[in-house]
Amino acid sequence: MTTNVESEIENPYISEPCRILRKVDLAEGVRFFQIRPLNENSTIATNYSPGQFVMISVAGVGEAPFSISSSPTRPGTLELGIRNVGRITEAIFQLKEKDIMFVRGPYGNNFNISGMENNDLMVVAGGIGLIPLRSVLFFSLDNRELFKRLIFLYGARTPDERLFKNELVELKQRGDVECHFSVDKDPSGKWTEKVGVVTTLFGDIKDIDPDKTSVVICGPPVMYMYVIRELLKLKIPKNQIQMTLERRMKCGIGKCGHCAVDELYTCRDGPVFTYWDVIHFRELI
Repeated sequence: MTTNVESEIENPYISEPCRILRKVDLAEGVRFFQIRPLNENSTIATNYSPGQFVMISVAGVGEAPFSISSSPTRPGTLELGIRNVGRITEAIFQLKEKDIMFVRGPYGNNFNISGMENNDLMVVAGGIGLIPLRSVLFFSLDNRELFKRLIFLYGARTPDERLFKNELVELKQRGDVECHFSVDKDPSGKWTEKVGVVTTLFGDIKDIDPDKTSVVICGPPVMYMYVIRELLKLKIPKNQIQMTLERRMKCGIGKCGHCAVDELYTCRDGPVFTYWDVIHFRELI
């Protein structure tokens, strides 16, 4: 019996072995993984776009979706930020550097980068929502000439719960990014920037041209309604507001139905949606 190798490679259920090059704790219960495919001809670490996700499996435990946090402008490795919230992530956290994890993808759609070119770009992240938006940030920094103003708003519960802290310092020091940071509370008393939810940062943004401003958002579900409310006050068009949403994604390719909302499948039609796309699907936001 012959085997069709090409069809096996294209089988969306087949995972690729990837070696863990580095892992670092970003905050309590959140860990950064940098991985590289064992197959040097693999395209999994190069052929993706900001906003897409991959499925990671652990033998005998299961599989789950995770947003890609790296940018295709820095090819060769995939970077992921994973929060330990259950059985599968607990198993992933047990893996060590040089261990192998199995990855398939990338899946889903992506942020409409071409539609944002020549506009001001506003990135609004809350908590672990920085993980997928880091891909957009890196892409925009590596293609800085494609965008006008680059405005970055990031809010976390406490200073210790901020992710990628060293990178935040580096971004703040750049002259071509407008950075605005907040925390809900500061138990240490050492925080020198704004205290309050991320929407309090909108008061610091001046001279917005709504028709020439594109926005990407990711954060906890409760955040979306309040951030979108502020954006609508600024008269940002609904189709220029993009958000990345994850809802019970299981198979990654729209077959299992776990992430269906009416006729939409988050894994196939998303995870990136414009506000115009989902304005009538309140369950999504």
